[in-house]
Amino acid sequence: MCQCIKNDTGSGCRRYQAELQSSRLECVPVEFGDYHPLKAITVTDAKSRRGARKGSTSSSSSSSSSVALDPLSSMLDGTDPLSMFAAASAVEDLGRKKREEEVVGTDFEPWSAKRGEILARFTTTEKLSIVSIYHSSAKIFPGSSAVSEKVRTRLEELDDQEEGSQRELLNLSQQEYANRIEELNQSLKEAWATDQKVKALKIVIQCSKLLSDTSVIQFYPSKFVLITDILDTFGRLVYDRISSMCSADSQTLPDSFTAADVNDTAKETCLNWFFKIASIRELIPRLYVEAAILKCNRFLNKTGIQETLPRLTAMIRGIGDPLVAVYARAYLCRVGMEVAPQLKDSLNRNFFDLLSTFRQIHGDSVQNQLVLQHVEIPQYLTLYSPAIHWILQCVAYRAPDPLLTEMMERCKKLGNNALLLNSVMWAFRAEFVAARATDFIGMIKDCDEAGFPKHLLFGSLGRSLACADPPEAERLTILNEAWKVITKIRGPQDYIHCAEIWVEFTCRHFTKREVNTVLADIIKHLTPDRAFEDAYPLLQSVIQKILTYFHDFSVLFSMERFLPFLDMFQKDGVRVAVCRTIMEVFIKHQLEPTRDPVILNALLHVCKAMHDSVNAMTLEDEKRSLSLLISGFIRMVWFGRDFEQQLSFCVEARATFCNLEPLLVQLIHTVNQLAMETRRMMRGNHSRKTAAFVRACAAYSFITIPSLSSIFCRLSLYLLSGQVALANQCLSQADAFFKAAVSLLPEVPRTISVEGKSRSSESLLLDFINNFFAMLLVVPDHPEHGVLYLVRGVLNMVQDYTWEDNGDAKVKVYISALPLLAAMSQETYLYSIPKVDSNETLYGGDPKFLTEIDKLCETLISQVLDYLKTLGREENTVRRQGSLSFSLFSSLLAHGDLRNNKLNQLAVNLWNLNHKHGCSDTRTSVRTLEYIKQQAQQPGMAHIGDMVQRLTLQSRT
Repeated sequence: MCQCIKNDTGSGCRRYQAELQSSRLECVPVEFGDYHPLKAITVTDAKSRRGARKGSTSSSSSSSSSVALDPLSSMLDGTDPLSMFAAASAVEDLGRKKREEEVVGTDFEPWSAKRGEILARFTTTEKLSIVSIYHSSAKIFPGSSAVSEKVRTRLEELDDQEEGSQRELLNLSQQEYANRIEELNQSLKEAWATDQKVKALKIVIQCSKLLSDTSVIQFYPSKFVLITDILDTFGRLVYDRISSMCSADSQTLPDSFTAADVNDTAKETCLNWFFKIASIRELIPRLYVEAAILKCNRFLNKTGIQETLPRLTAMIRGIGDPLVAVYARAYLCRVGMEVAPQLKDSLNRNFFDLLSTFRQIHGDSVQNQLVLQHVEIPQYLTLYSPAIHWILQCVAYRAPDPLLTEMMERCKKLGNNALLLNSVMWAFRAEFVAARATDFIGMIKDCDEAGFPKHLLFGSLGRSLACADPPEAERLTILNEAWKVITKIRGPQDYIHCAEIWVEFTCRHFTKREVNTVLADIIKHLTPDRAFEDAYPLLQSVIQKILTYFHDFSVLFSMERFLPFLDMFQKDGVRVAVCRTIMEVFIKHQLEPTRDPVILNALLHVCKAMHDSVNAMTLEDEKRSLSLLISGFIRMVWFGRDFEQQLSFCVEARATFCNLEPLLVQLIHTVNQLAMETRRMMRGNHSRKTAAFVRACAAYSFITIPSLSSIFCRLSLYLLSGQVALANQCLSQADAFFKAAVSLLPEVPRTISVEGKSRSSESLLLDFINNFFAMLLVVPDHPEHGVLYLVRGVLNMVQDYTWEDNGDAKVKVYISALPLLAAMSQETYLYSIPKVDSNETLYGGDPKFLTEIDKLCETLISQVLDYLKTLGREENTVRRQGSLSFSLFSSLLAHGDLRNNKLNQLAVNLWNLNHKHGCSDTRTSVRTLEYIKQQAQQPGMAHIGDMVQRLTLQSRT
């Protein structure tokens, strides 16, 4: 049916270039000062303009916004309940943080960051005891309202508390002890909320007394944390209570208030609290409770805190147990840093007092206690670490450089006590420590290793040197001195804890030679008895530190011990995690493609480890993540003009990564790209060697594609590979790809799984067939298979395929085939492939060839018309009938010769059928009719004008 050919001139040929020019959009000049598609929209408020004075040029006369309004946001206006609560909470937190930062900066690590670590580190299985408070008989206040009587009564209540209104709970586990402390904390809050202030004070006193008990000594740091939480709560309650009394007349007390701003009632209440605490007879509870409300001194006088801190510091000298004393100093320093961090003298005095009493650790009373509780000296010394670290952190905070020198001198006078020296290195700024690294090494050598191993000291020094650089001339000496000690550590865990720290210093300042030596030493220490199995986290940290400083993978993999070091990661999950880290760094920092055999062999080894971890239980997300990493490696491999080597790599990669389909897909794309690159570089010189190579690439793809599980992925790759083969004049290979695609079409399932949900496959199948049709225009017919054998193969598949019920996919394919057949009947095709003879050359407009096209068009149109009649029999299918009739009308309008009266009348009938039931899209119909009228104005298009007269728009009823 050759009348289906668009014929503008009566010659039977389409002039594609003329059509392209006539269909271009008209260019309209645009003033970019007024309009630009990326310019933000400006909305002007007319109401404000009406309210402006005449002649006014004020900017307030109009308001404009360059931000588009969000209807959802504008409905809520940003004031939904959740946002309001979140905003209020955020403001409160911000205010609290701001107040804290006014005292100390964000560079000061708060106590809250340390308490969790202390609780997790210092545990015990021993049974604990705690004093529980019970309600004593109620006291009846006398009728007199004299203040002295009230004070006397309250003091009697405190005496009653101290004398016996309590009982001791024994045999508590650690968790039960912590739960009981929390109950006391809640009881404190409840007592305060019900105005039982004396009861609240009793609870605090009894809890403070527990800090004098060291019967389970290894639990003492955790006990300190739990009980000081209660003290903190009490101090906050008292302060807030007095502060609220100052703002009773609706005037809030400013943050920078002085004692002159406090009313007499608040001062009297505050003084009363200090009197109550002064009446506590035991030293430790009196000290802790007064320290808890230290901040309240601000209500009494300007210098109250400044005078109280030295007094409380001196009181601690009366505590005989050095462990109890050091934690009391830590609490006092903590409170002091919160309320008066500028009073450095008090902080320093606490540390100097600690140094002067540190010899008590070796006294008889402490030694006897340790023997009784079966605690060794090294374990006992670690109990001091949290307190000493905290005290030194407070002392060293923003301290000048000379203070470190003074601290070092005092440590020397104590015989370079290892515990103190360790805390000094932890507390002071890394720059200060690094500048004195050689001096610290000398002090570490002179330390007594009995109670505190030297490798811990070198570990602390190494942490500072990882953050700051020592003098350049001393770096090699420092590394040698440190490693002499580290390499002699016997325990594998102690060794790797210290070695891991110094790896960063080595990577930071030295070359691959020194790093390789360190790796060899680590392998030597951790290989015996498979000690590396207990050190995976630290070994992973070693890898991360090396990768932080070595981004040149040719240097990295030239280290002899790097790959043997990787071999120590034999646990699957850890091994994959390490390989992930390596690949992430490679993808991030390898900017240019590489062909370095050292890199390729090593990374193939790494990627294979990731690939081999995939099994039936691996999640899809994990597979996708691994595929992306390995894919990044494959993309960076390029051998330039050595195409055979590139193909050999792809062959090896296919065998290595066969379990990850995304990688196979990428390899096929890489091989196709390689074939096209070969064609480009040869610049048309299609030698036998080049042709053989392209055929090898085609064979690679043809073998690999069937192994993919996704049928649409296979179809698209068959089409792509066929296009590449055709572009390289490999006609038999291209024909094989296209036939494989056609033979695969019947296997397409009606539904596919998309993200775990079943979806119809029709839309994907239609898209593929349309793309396939576009390619078939330039595919020459095989001489042994007859005319249009690939087109007929697709149409036969469409005829036999089991389509969805109540669907129109089959007819849509028939309509899509008509433009292809129309294009095939032209003497010159719309597009072609260089050096490939399409059917236009093979047949040259042969009448038999056109007759075959004509018959096929007649058959397709007949099938479509029969289907339209079927749809017209039922009322619920008329909308589908109208849509399909308009599609066929559009195809005839674009590609048919409407000079033929039968075809012209068919087009009119299809138009009317589309509008018969009022289901057509009016806007589309109007625009189509306007286009037809424009075409009718062109020379030689009178038949279009006659057709327009018979096309009508039917309004919906």
